[in-house]
Amino acid sequence: MKEDMYITLVSMRHFFGVKPFKKDGILKLIKEKDNNYDDEAIKVEMRHAGQVAYVSNSTNTVIRGTMSAGRIYDKILDEDYAQIKFYNRDIGIAKILTSDEIDELKKDSENDLNFI
Repeated sequence: MKEDMYITLVSMRHFFGVKPFKKDGILKLIKEKDNNYDDEAIKVEMRHAGQVAYVSNSTNTVIRGTMSAGRIYDKILDEDYAQIKFYNRDIGIAKILTSDEIDELKKDSENDLNFI
């Protein structure tokens, strides 16, 4: 069994703060290939809010025990999914979903994963 992959979410205050976040909420991870500042940028979107954060790619902001955008960039698809586990006003921690977890969540027709 592969080890769970966790990521740190940053720049939340530049979008909507914590308003759209809820525990176990679904996040869409999108590689932002045209980002002028970071070749490994991964933006984070939610169903009703659009972009809400970025995956941290700085040693100053990556929470110990989580992976940076650079470390997961080649391990995820161009568009992939995660689930929020913890957050405060500045930072969030999310778990990257496996394909089996995604398939299971898709069975619920009301799950946000089916809409983002």
